[in-house]
Amino acid sequence: MRQTGCKRPFLGKILRQIGEIMDSFIGIRFKKETAQRFQTFSRTYFKSHTEAMATMLDFFCYNEISPREKLGPTGRTIEAKLLKRINAVIAIMRDVEKTQTKPTVAMLHALFETEEPTKKPLIVEKKYAEEKKEVRFREKQNPSNQL
Repeated sequence: MRQTGCKRPFLGKILRQIGEIMDSFIGIRFKKETAQRFQTFSRTYFKSHTEAMATMLDFFCYNEISPREKLGPTGRTIEAKLLKRINAVIAIMRDVEKTQTKPTVAMLHALFETEEPTKKPLIVEKKYAEEKKEVRFREKQNPSNQL
């Protein structure tokens, strides 16, 4: 039984009951900046500072880790690495498209084109070209004339 320091027995009994109902608190000394950071954190995520501290202690005990050790890369560093890899993959795909896919598609289109190629005049030597200008046979001018 706790001593309440009261001389009146009735008042002491009431104080003991109140003490049993309320959880007992203890004062811990922290540096002012640390205490303010903890209070801000605690108000953000928990209903009371006691609940915040208990949850943090349970977390470290359950996961068997020390608050001083690093857990590995953070979300931001992982995201940055993924973005670099994605950009590298995109660059590789663009290079493949430029050097392989587009030329191949162009060749296939050229093979399956339905247009007829434009007719180019034949390249003939000059001596044969001059000979062709002379006409060797002509059509009859008078159709009534018979052979």
